[in-house]
Amino acid sequence: MKRENLSRAILIAWIIFAGVEGTWLLGREATAQTSPAQGRSLPMFEVDPSWPKVPAKWKLGDVSSIAIDAQGNAWVLHRPRTLKPDQAAMAAPPVLVFDPAGNFIKAWGGAGSGYEWIEREHGIHIDHKGFVWLGGNNCPGLKLPGLKPVADDQLLKFTQDGKLVMQIGASNQSKGNADTKNVHRAADVWVHPETNEVFVADGYGNHRVIVFDADTGAFKRMWGAFANKPVDDDHCEDVPKPSFADPAGPQNFSIVHAVRVAKDGTVYVADRENRRVQMFTNDGKFVKQLVKTSTPFARNLALSPDAEQQFLYVGDGKEISIVDRKTLEIVGAIQGPGMLGGGHQIATDAKGNIYVAATGNGMQKLVFKGMSALASR
Repeated sequence: MKRENLSRAILIAWIIFAGVEGTWLLGREATAQTSPAQGRSLPMFEVDPSWPKVPAKWKLGDVSSIAIDAQGNAWVLHRPRTLKPDQAAMAAPPVLVFDPAGNFIKAWGGAGSGYEWIEREHGIHIDHKGFVWLGGNNCPGLKLPGLKPVADDQLLKFTQDGKLVMQIGASNQSKGNADTKNVHRAADVWVHPETNEVFVADGYGNHRVIVFDADTGAFKRMWGAFANKPVDDDHCEDVPKPSFADPAGPQNFSIVHAVRVAKDGTVYVADRENRRVQMFTNDGKFVKQLVKTSTPFARNLALSPDAEQQFLYVGDGKEISIVDRKTLEIVGAIQGPGMLGGGHQIATDAKGNIYVAATGNGMQKLVFKGMSALASR
């Protein structure tokens, strides 16, 4: 009964009527507080406590990412080797697929012939042709149990049945941010259908966006924060914390944790440790950024599925901020009982639902319940 009551609790997208403390909307020079969004209709959500239905024979480790395919199926990527020793024998394969109702469809993944499986599973994406892209973020210096002491410097592209299509880069081969052949602990990828290019949030070891041809893997272009040349600064997980003394933030990316490309080609990058989202043109020209230093902002990104893609969802500590995609203004927040918080990576489906991968806290589906007539705080 408690779970049923919880599922009825609407997660309100609150309108923010006052300036948000520690939030700036910035170009290179101008700084302005976020403006109020008076009377704007915003999306509402409800926790689905029954999603998904994992087969009883399996256990999942840290759920790192979720992707949605054209049929509305959810592709879940988890880290089997994070399970405790007494559960290791029940570890599910790294990739599991569930239908829109949460029913299990299939699972696959792991070490195989002809490719180098990622040591620490991090990001998953299903492109417009149905191919499955995977990236990892293992670092030798972490010395994590059960993992080889190598860096995940490769991207893997599979069919939906787990057959390798292409590997970009190779394990432990990164030469740094100038390297056009390898990534370095890439966090996230997104394929833009209009150009058939794969944009990579590269990521934990490198500090850049790098773009490849999605069919051939050929290098196309790259850039860093503010479209600067990316600078090498590899710290494994011991990432230096910015002081936030400069409202614009550092001139180099820290952990490039997520990337999304809108239908119009605009590129959005989550610079997690610097607590900012930067906006670029498709060819890498800097447009503007949104910085929010008062909370763990810019954990991840997802686009709303409406025709205009009017909202950009941004993981923000215990909530998900709702951002106007074109102005980069925070217009509301998704929060409420039973919600896992902003998550590690998030995704949306064609119906407007949000899927949250929360690593050690599991995963969750937030069901879209329509638009508010008038939200208030």
